[in-house]
Amino acid sequence: MSRRRSIMSDELKYELARELGVDDIVAREGWGSVSSRNCGNLVRLAIERAEKSIASKYSGGPEAGE
Repeated sequence: MSRRRSIMSDELKYELARELGVDDIVAREGWGSVSSRNCGNLVRLAIERAEKSIASKYSGGPEAGE
């Protein structure tokens, strides 16, 4: 059996939810009440951050990827 492990920290999920303006929904009703569109936007933001982080790691500068 495979073990499920979280790829995104809860802290990052809530930070992205705040950016998208859905943190109030998450707090009141949980992640299941967030629309699939907003969940997709959350994943898109997470991927953008990861790509920028990787780009800056290998280029040596914080502006890489912009």
